[in-house]
Amino acid sequence: MTADLTLYRPVGTAELALIEASGWTAFPPRLPEQPIFYPVTNEAYARQIARDWNVVHNEDRRGYVTRFVVRGDVAARYDRKVVGGAQHEELWVPAEALDTFNAAIIGEIELIATYKAEDE
Repeated sequence: MTADLTLYRPVGTAELALIEASGWTAFPPRLPEQPIFYPVTNEAYARQIARDWNVVHNEDRRGYVTRFVVRGDVAARYDRKVVGGAQHEELWVPAEALDTFNAAIIGEIELIATYKAEDE
């Protein structure tokens, strides 16, 4: 049996609103130009993305970090990719598999950090 996996997802305001609209139980479908859903495997990396990318690139200059648990047997179906240093590990879930992935989330998606541009 594969252990359940805690993952993190840095998001912007629009994606956070869609997660909240789901009752904190699902991530929204990917856009056509987003073939991969990639939650990350550690909180520090998720915080880095939210703080250094989302805050800079989102219109409202905010970024958020979510945490959730997914069933281990489902998480094991998808590749883990290191996209920088060793701490930059992501789980790559094809967009067409997101419904299955969402169904394997245990409990609710939690909002654990909020960042905003310092000039506000």
